[in-house]
Amino acid sequence: MITPNTDSSFIQVKSENLGSIYHSQGTLFDVKREGEMRKRIGGMGDLLFSVVDETLEQVFREAGARVIYKFMENKCHLRREEIAERPEVFSAGLERLLGSAGPVIEKMILKNLYSKLRLRFVERKGYGFSDYVRELRKSAVVKA
Repeated sequence: MITPNTDSSFIQVKSENLGSIYHSQGTLFDVKREGEMRKRIGGMGDLLFSVVDETLEQVFREAGARVIYKFMENKCHLRREEIAERPEVFSAGLERLLGSAGPVIEKMILKNLYSKLRLRFVERKGYGFSDYVRELRKSAVVKA
């Protein structure tokens, strides 16, 4: 069964054998069990917060992650809990603090986020961190 959403930019294809495949602006997401996915995801904000925390601590250890969060709060006026609502501010802050390493960290965060969602991360030309986050927030995959 193929059904477009209200703005016709998002298509959901269901098959008993494959699960659900979502298509949004050329990106394919293979989701095995839609209901299980919806239960697993408490909310995009919580999930993104958790993944950002995990990734920053993997790369910079706990003390380094605290420094990054303190910088974001003091210089960018962004609290940790606001990253999902203001991903463009987070992205700009990382680039301001880390320079060319900022996009590398963002890509690591996105790969970890997509992995937690059991999705395949596909890099898209012209897409930035906030574009991926917004796309995931709008998709049926992460709506509770």
